[in-house]
Amino acid sequence: MGYTTPDEWDAHYASGLSFRPLGDAERELLAVHAPAPDGGLALDVGCGLGELARHLAETGWEVDAVDHAPAALARAEARDTGARAVTYRRFDIERDSLDDLPHSAYDLITFRLSWAFVRDRARVLNRLRERLRPGGALCVITPLATAVPDSKRDIALDEDEIGVLCAGWAVAERHDADGLAFVVLREPVPAQVECADRGRPSPHALTGAGVVVTDAAGRVLLGWSARGVWELPGGKNDAEEDFLDAAVRELEEETGLKADAGDARLLALMMDSVHGIPRMTAAVRVTAHTGDPVVTEPHLIHRWEWHEPADLPALTQPLFTPSAHVIDTVWPGLLTGLPPVHRYPIAPIEAPEPARQAAEAGRLRHAMADRLVEDGRAEAGSAVEEAFRRVPRHRFLPGLALEDAYDTEQAPVTRRAPGGAATSSVSAPWLQALMLRDAALRPGDTVIEIGSGGYNAALLQEIVGPHGTVLSVDIDPCVTDRARRLLADTGYHRVGVHLGDGEHAPARLTAPGSVDAVLVTVEARDIPPAWIGRLTEGGRLVVPLRIHGYTWSIPFTKRDGVLVADAYTVCGFVPLQGPGHRPDVTTRLRGGEITVRFADGTPADTSRLDAALDLPRVERWTGVTIAGNTPFDMLLLWLATHLGHGFARVAVDPELDTGVLTRSGGWDAAALVRDDSLAHLLTRRLPADASPAGLWEFGVHAHGPHADALAETMAGLVVAWDRGARDSPGPRLTVHPRGTAGHGETEGHVLDKPHSRLVFTWDVETP
Repeated sequence: MGYTTPDEWDAHYASGLSFRPLGDAERELLAVHAPAPDGGLALDVGCGLGELARHLAETGWEVDAVDHAPAALARAEARDTGARAVTYRRFDIERDSLDDLPHSAYDLITFRLSWAFVRDRARVLNRLRERLRPGGALCVITPLATAVPDSKRDIALDEDEIGVLCAGWAVAERHDADGLAFVVLREPVPAQVECADRGRPSPHALTGAGVVVTDAAGRVLLGWSARGVWELPGGKNDAEEDFLDAAVRELEEETGLKADAGDARLLALMMDSVHGIPRMTAAVRVTAHTGDPVVTEPHLIHRWEWHEPADLPALTQPLFTPSAHVIDTVWPGLLTGLPPVHRYPIAPIEAPEPARQAAEAGRLRHAMADRLVEDGRAEAGSAVEEAFRRVPRHRFLPGLALEDAYDTEQAPVTRRAPGGAATSSVSAPWLQALMLRDAALRPGDTVIEIGSGGYNAALLQEIVGPHGTVLSVDIDPCVTDRARRLLADTGYHRVGVHLGDGEHAPARLTAPGSVDAVLVTVEARDIPPAWIGRLTEGGRLVVPLRIHGYTWSIPFTKRDGVLVADAYTVCGFVPLQGPGHRPDVTTRLRGGEITVRFADGTPADTSRLDAALDLPRVERWTGVTIAGNTPFDMLLLWLATHLGHGFARVAVDPELDTGVLTRSGGWDAAALVRDDSLAHLLTRRLPADASPAGLWEFGVHAHGPHADALAETMAGLVVAWDRGARDSPGPRLTVHPRGTAGHGETEGHVLDKPHSRLVFTWDVETP
């Protein structure tokens, strides 16, 4: 048939032509496999003259029937004379936003005789999975290639294409409907892309280019190979042909897209081996092209499709290994678990991005900056605000939707350990803005960042300007490699990215007293001497410091060799890796039902706590109340600093909970372990308060032979906090080298860590 545009389809229907009528076998299969539930919504894509849509409506479905041919819809509405629940709408499933559909989700999505005409099938299928309600089904009714003449091959699917359609679903059923394949797909399942090779390469194919080309929306072109893998355009070099010339030549020969070598960038050379033969692949980025992709070599590539980069990590079919490495060069970190490769980056040149994507990203970036100013995280007109308006955050988060990249609350994880624990992330913009503000940087300053990622370092470079120095350090080579490539790709070439242990690296990179600020973007359990020693007098250290198991972002100023701070912001970060990471000391009670954690100081004896929990519980309610959803982190710091030895946190496993301890919602409860006894903080909602958030009272539960004394101690501290410290900004905190006296210290306010001594001074009377 050969139709490729909406106008050709419109002419087909306007001329009075139609398609094979709905058969009895199809009706029977629909009755069995797609019965209408109460209130069931169906979407019929490529509805044509509406025969299937009308049948679905007659069997109880409410149907949205869509087609991109106006003539088809006009004829369908003319035939639909009964009072049926069918809504006809002009809609192009490949070009229009699915947000414009009449409903956001459906119980049934059908393609009758239309799926073979969808070009970007993988992308369309991914978007439609998101529109299926739980328990819903996608039904494709299609001719088979073996049953049609070669002249009509474009209307049918072969077995390979049906296999691709069925991949990624927990349930994929296929039935025969008078020669048509009737495919029912249910329960989409997450997939993990895997890499595959196409067999032993011929000796002349050891060097070649892989080409990343994107459309105006930022989608990348991949071809479905006759060898059963997705791959980028590209191929081997001809004699005396460089990689850029080879890239644009292969692009045109394979896809019909035309480009100039001047619009191609050589990003890196990569070497691996296949079947023992070295293979060199050039990663080439084509930034401008004309034309539409067509299949020019059907014996090699069955079809070309534009793919969302965010979909690539979950491809249900293999990705050609060299293509995967080229994609990882353009979007570092998007694909994980790739086979090893030797990558040789070429001199960086800032890479442009598609105009439509750049415009939308710019709008969202300014909206994010506006929100930060409105929320008081960034001062209007400040260098911090301007940095957020300039740095393209989404370019450091490849594969993440633009809306998510510019959400002020999101902190996307960029690397995980084999067990799934996050080891690197990009912090939420609200927290980055607060820490950058607290760093008090000026143009020309020198700043060290502990924990790389790229985006925060780019913000720092914008703030300190062309005469300032930014040094970023991380212990993970994958993280530093990713940061270098992303910074280079966005034009922030002056940032120095260094591989090393952040606890000691500043001493290797800078001279004593030469750094204006140290900004730590990982959770630290201590403050090592290298951070303090490198700071100039009056310099700032901003660090997410973990104190007795709770983490606060704290800005310090260096005064006479001592760090001084008086501000705290509750936050969360991935922990510092390497020797500087010190895990909590953990005890599990009652077979794992209850966990007791000691984060600082010498852990108390917990050997008799199992027996203590068998004793009657002691309760003390304090009369101190707090509105729901109101933070009380300063109470936790008050308790931790006043209780000192024996302060811990307790948590209850909800799967093993027997009710011995009352579980706290969403947080580990502050606890005190002493004298073979355990007491912990909790809250209860007061029934007399009718506000949506409620009013909650603090109390203490205690177990063990000295439960009364522990309950009185904790309850007394809660009351004292309410009377004198509740409205305070927190204690004054000074940090001294470990082993020094520390001015102004009082018993119960000193916390010794391996490298430092922390002294907390509350400007209220201590109980």
